[in-house]
Amino acid sequence: MSIKNFFLRKMLKSQGVPEEQVDMVIAMMEKNPELFKTIAKEIEEHVKGGMDQQAASMKVMMKYQDELKKLR
Repeated sequence: MSIKNFFLRKMLKSQGVPEEQVDMVIAMMEKNPELFKTIAKEIEEHVKGGMDQQAASMKVMMKYQDELKKLR
């Protein structure tokens, strides 16, 4: 496990994400890291524009929902 994955796992667990979902998210990120960089960048742009973090995350995740489903 890379150090990046270790910290990601810790962060997700601290936010109450169940273990099986943590594993799924990490596996998905390893399959297409560029998609997740794009998602993070777009969420950040929405938050900087005044949108709530959760609302921004939901909006961007919905935009990329088809691509995310393919990674499962």
